[in-house]
Amino acid sequence: MYFAAMLARTEDGWEASDTELDNVEALSDFADLAREASVDDDTVLVLIEQEDSWFGIVRVDGEDDPRVYVSDAAAASRSSYGAMLVDELIGRDDDGDDDLDALDLDGTEDGEPEAEEDEAEASASSEPAPAGPLGDPELLSDLGFGAKELGALDGDALSSITDALGCPEILEAVR
Repeated sequence: MYFAAMLARTEDGWEASDTELDNVEALSDFADLAREASVDDDTVLVLIEQEDSWFGIVRVDGEDDPRVYVSDAAAASRSSYGAMLVDELIGRDDDGDDDLDALDLDGTEDGEPEAEEDEAEASASSEPAPAGPLGDPELLSDLGFGAKELGALDGDALSSITDALGCPEILEAVR
């Protein structure tokens, strides 16, 4: 069971909204959701938690690239949304878009890729996610929640984060 919420920073503090992840298929979809919720291109945090086994944070600041942190990559990789974040962080590409160039659509290709290339791709995609945290542990440092505090979280991590941000009641309102 997932819980996801979005926190958008405004000049009056933080605003929270419940987040539906049904149409999220890639990190870019998380970033698009965050940008839609943004007020004046300010910071938006997408918080995801799965039954206290792992949590993830996607931070979007305006048009900058999203920054991501996952508390336990091995646990997250066993769930669909977590795996999506972990794959992005370790550079795995499961969508197959890069394979379109290799297809023999007009009969002019030189043939099948070499077996060595196929084996390298298979081993890269089958590598297990590393145990422990993965991503940018400093993504909340400028908000008063450093890497040390982030790494020490367990249990209800999202509540601890919103406590530090000064908006625990906002998170509880959307839970």
